[in-house]
Amino acid sequence: MRVESFNYSHDNSHKWGMVIDLDRCNGCGACVMACQAENNVPVVGEDVARQKRTMAWLRVERYFEGEWPNLRVVFLPMPCQHCANAPCESVCPVFATYHNPEGLNAQVYNRCIGVRFCGNNCPYGVRKFNWFDYKLEQPLEQQLNPDVTVRQRGIMEKCTFCMQRIRRGKDHAKDEGRSVMDGEVTPACAQTCPTNAIVFGDLNDPKSRVAALAASKRRFRLFEDLGTEPSVIYLKGGA
Repeated sequence: MRVESFNYSHDNSHKWGMVIDLDRCNGCGACVMACQAENNVPVVGEDVARQKRTMAWLRVERYFEGEWPNLRVVFLPMPCQHCANAPCESVCPVFATYHNPEGLNAQVYNRCIGVRFCGNNCPYGVRKFNWFDYKLEQPLEQQLNPDVTVRQRGIMEKCTFCMQRIRRGKDHAKDEGRSVMDGEVTPACAQTCPTNAIVFGDLNDPKSRVAALAASKRRFRLFEDLGTEPSVIYLKGGA
């Protein structure tokens, strides 16, 4: 009997991407908290944060535009950009970070030896080193997501675009003998955004909402001059 594996390398028709509309983002931070809960990211507390040992797979940056009294605050959610030409991948001496066929920049935790070269080479500063073994206070340990590995001290961590949700969506589609439908896979950050500023989907699907938004005249990508080809596209200004 032929056993179907969970290796999706035969099906690389997807290219997962994210569009973030900065004009919709109000900086509430719900995406950050949803990411922490979904991906078992520890909350380090104020004392550790003061030591610059923060831990978050997604941060919201704040900028000011204009001059007083016509100031405008702009919030910029910053997850891993899942670059097509990822600078973090080529410097890993043990190949713990790699590019999968669907455009995701993945991390093999039990291969990582914590040299932090990837973090130093990431122009977006979205990779985090796990400085400690964190223990959740009761009953918070019962909220851990069983679909996501709890990482150990001494390794690098990063946003995965909620890979576990991508797998779940593909499994459901496979069981039902169909393709993944637009909107069927939604990362925790996009799911919890109250203003729908974050849209996720398959950029290779021309009918998907994310593909339509990615073609907007308002689009831009961070540090485009570096040639990293991020999979996260931002929208700002204009109609």
